[in-house]
Amino acid sequence: MKNYNRKQNLKKSYQGIIDFSNKKDPIISCEKIDHIIKLKSAVINYIHGDVVEFEILSRKRKGFYLANIIGLLKREKKEYVGIIQINKNFAFAVLDERKIQTDIFIPSTNIGLAKDGDKVVVKIVDWKKQDLSPIGIIKKVLGKPGEHETEIDSILSKNNVNISFPSDVLEYTNSISEVISKDEIEKRRDFRECLTFTIDPTNAKDFDDALSFRKINKDKFEIGIHIADVSHYVTPGTLLDKEAYNRATSIYLVDRVIPMLPEKLSNKVCSLRPNEEKLTFSTVIVVDKKGDIQDYWFGRTVINSNYRFSYQEAQEILDNKTNEISDKVSLTGKKYTIKEEVVEAILVMDEIAKKTRQSREKQGSINFNKKEVFFQLNEKKEPTAVLLKESKDANKLIEEFMLIANKKVAELFTEIKKQKYIYRVHDLPDNEKLKSLKYIIKSFGYTLDLSSSKGISKSLNNLLNQIKGKEEQNLIESLVLRSMSKAEYSTNNIGHYGLAFVNYTHFTSPIRRYPDVLVHRLLQDILDKKYGKLDKSLQKKATHCSDQENIAVKAERESIKYMQIKYMQNKIGETFKGIISGVSDWGIYVELEENKCEGMVYVKDIKDDKYYYNLEEAALIGKQNKKKYQLGDNINVEVKNADLVKKHLDFIII
Repeated sequence: MKNYNRKQNLKKSYQGIIDFSNKKDPIISCEKIDHIIKLKSAVINYIHGDVVEFEILSRKRKGFYLANIIGLLKREKKEYVGIIQINKNFAFAVLDERKIQTDIFIPSTNIGLAKDGDKVVVKIVDWKKQDLSPIGIIKKVLGKPGEHETEIDSILSKNNVNISFPSDVLEYTNSISEVISKDEIEKRRDFRECLTFTIDPTNAKDFDDALSFRKINKDKFEIGIHIADVSHYVTPGTLLDKEAYNRATSIYLVDRVIPMLPEKLSNKVCSLRPNEEKLTFSTVIVVDKKGDIQDYWFGRTVINSNYRFSYQEAQEILDNKTNEISDKVSLTGKKYTIKEEVVEAILVMDEIAKKTRQSREKQGSINFNKKEVFFQLNEKKEPTAVLLKESKDANKLIEEFMLIANKKVAELFTEIKKQKYIYRVHDLPDNEKLKSLKYIIKSFGYTLDLSSSKGISKSLNNLLNQIKGKEEQNLIESLVLRSMSKAEYSTNNIGHYGLAFVNYTHFTSPIRRYPDVLVHRLLQDILDKKYGKLDKSLQKKATHCSDQENIAVKAERESIKYMQIKYMQNKIGETFKGIISGVSDWGIYVELEENKCEGMVYVKDIKDDKYYYNLEEAALIGKQNKKKYQLGDNINVEVKNADLVKKHLDFIII
């Protein structure tokens, strides 16, 4: 766990990452040094994210170190996205990323087919010490700024995401047989005659998981958590395996999915589609109505799903306790009837899920209810509405059983200590961020107990329960999330703080997550008693998967931001209720109540006084009128501008 109070053991040189988030005052982040590291002199020849070697020059009284960069160890990346500005004999690429401090100089010989004003991918080929700008070459022309495909391609290119699969990988995938042999079925536990169903989003195509249900007696049930057996088809060392590892995760943008696996596998062969025999890897539990697990089993299975439900259909069953699915929620648009045994299964599972959820909360599991946005798109992929996702009991039912499977597998890993395993870990929250959170929520009338780790989790859950349904809910939940450490993959099992689990891994989504594929292989090794197969590169693989996950999250957020701005383009001049979600010396961020779109009111656009930023109060304060614009304040704004190129949404106060 992190230790923020220990004295620093200073060495001659360190390795760190340069951070230009604050353009005027760049810093270096270093795992071995807990305090802020500022740079003694101006920085050139470096880009945000570069790995550098540096030396500590002195320790300042204000709690930060002063450092000097010795040299570059690794360039964060070499290809960037920007807009090309062509002059007579040369050009410059003005980069999209605000944290990048420099344009890229492009000699006329390196411009290629790009035209002035095009959005391009540019590669850095040289950067001499005396030059303010690196030299680059145009690698790809993306199109005209602001156009839909151009901006989506920009997001993907910026994050180094491969859209298409190499031809040799597709050729290998096409050679995989869709037919399940009798020999393979005979090796597995057969659940084809057992009641089985999937519950997924309406537009889902890759069905990772299915649940089976068998009543043992009135108080005891066998529930199978069946996961697509991707590791049966994706075998180590193959072209397909290497490609899946490189991608490590599927990326879900607003208007498309960039899958980890080719479509033949993700949407067909591995996907647990209804009324099709499928190979699965399963956690089977025997559980009572109280949620107490009395027995469990792991192994490879074969299933034939009887039903494919959407979350809306499953929720209607839970709400109405009926076997009739209305035409309002039906996937086919037509009313239909299901068997009574299915209704009983879903109701019993819901009851068990609620009991296990309550148990988690008592142990300190933090349960977020943050509303996420989703978009209605027309045939041109333009947003026609921004809606809010709400996690209901049907969603939570699936979530709980997936958590059970992941937890049980991790517990087995911990029990069998003969080799390394991959865990999903979550460190303690950052103490300084929690203190900041405590200070901010005080203005809303809430408080936090920071006296112990258990006290923190209990206090956070109380806070999250208190804000349900209130105007400030989304804002405070966002602030709580920001105070949390990032979950990641590791061979070092430090537990999962957010879930209050001592042991946790990812087993349930191998179609879209490579760590789950690795976990399936590791679990099979245990079942086959093939111990001691020590994979020395397992931590490296875990780190790579964490890094790719972060890239995916970033791309997904950028896609949402782009679509929000695109949606608001038609709302120029309209007024909205909002809440102040951030304050800085250049303005206030406002999140709209109706659709959670976030934009900015610049200080220069607040005309009634001259405002200055007060850090302690997280507020802009008028010099004459003493008026405050503070984090969490309700505010009415008018949409001033929605810039798709700069990704800016600008408001003015009304």
